[in-house]
Amino acid sequence: MEVSEMNRLRWRCTHRALLEMDLLLGSFLDTQFPNLNAEQVAAFVVLAEMEDHDLWPMIMGKRACADPVQVEVLAMLRNVRQK
Repeated sequence: MEVSEMNRLRWRCTHRALLEMDLLLGSFLDTQFPNLNAEQVAAFVVLAEMEDHDLWPMIMGKRACADPVQVEVLAMLRNVRQK
């Protein structure tokens, strides 16, 4: 991922409507993102572009997700949230 793309993603992850989403996604970027494979990176980017009111229920496990790679990333996000 190019530096400009990473900067845009970091801004998107840390300037959310919900403070908890800022903290969760920012922490994920710092701790888990470097370990993602290319498919997981693409899935995370799609998730990060979602609005908080759509993404939060998926993170909380209250809304299903049909994409299996996004499901993997959501599980990682839940693990970050629980720490």
